[in-house]
Amino acid sequence: MTEPAAATDRTRLAESAYGSDRHLAARQALYRWQTPRHDLPAIAAGQLRDVRGRVVDVGCGNGRFVQRLREERPAHTVLGLDIAPGILAGVPGPVAVADVTRLPLASGSAGAALAMHMLYHVPDIPQAVRELARVVAPDGLVIASTNGERDKAELDDLWQRAASDVLGTGQEPVRFSIGARFSLENAPGFLGERFGRVETIELPSTVAVHDPEPVVAYLASYRAWADQYDVPFDETVERARTLVTEHLARHGVFEVGCRAGILVCRR
Repeated sequence: MTEPAAATDRTRLAESAYGSDRHLAARQALYRWQTPRHDLPAIAAGQLRDVRGRVVDVGCGNGRFVQRLREERPAHTVLGLDIAPGILAGVPGPVAVADVTRLPLASGSAGAALAMHMLYHVPDIPQAVRELARVVAPDGLVIASTNGERDKAELDDLWQRAASDVLGTGQEPVRFSIGARFSLENAPGFLGERFGRVETIELPSTVAVHDPEPVVAYLASYRAWADQYDVPFDETVERARTLVTEHLARHGVFEVGCRAGILVCRR
């Protein structure tokens, strides 16, 4: 399993993992083949219909939620924050470089805060939750998103098989699990420390691809953690390409079960 320190190392996150939106975009692109399609930005916007005041997207990445919220909720000022300056370069302002454990915002100054698929990257998750609760007004809300522990299990299995083939020794390769630190299963416990009401909205889906490239690009997008896998990263990605190609030749489709969800938190 990927070491927690690697999943939360700020230099790794700000430079190699999210120094640009290339790797994040590759992971987002896999959902083009999702059924049913879950439009997370639209779901988030729907939750904000009664919110007053500023909305803060913490860990906004390439601005997918920021831009959509500005379109669908034009009455709100939407501020994007991220620890990675490079990935913010393409996001229209207002944006700022900031750490979720030390938010540069006054207490109660936001109507809502988003933390979408990012809290598993935070070294001190309870402190991050405290900060999100601090900056949101008493009648505001926090929306977080993450994945379940068995999300995309087929890709985990694919990586395991490809890595075993590359190692060629029967050795059990290192499993990769960045998101387990803050999953749909354990997230309510973290969030419930500061919020009296935590609603989990599960969004199961299936990704079905007919070409290996979306899967290969997804696996390759974790290159920032290549040193954690104890296998030659590029060779393993290429072996995975071969395995998916062979699967498609036999079955015509490669399916991946997705177990994502959002958590809506109120006091």
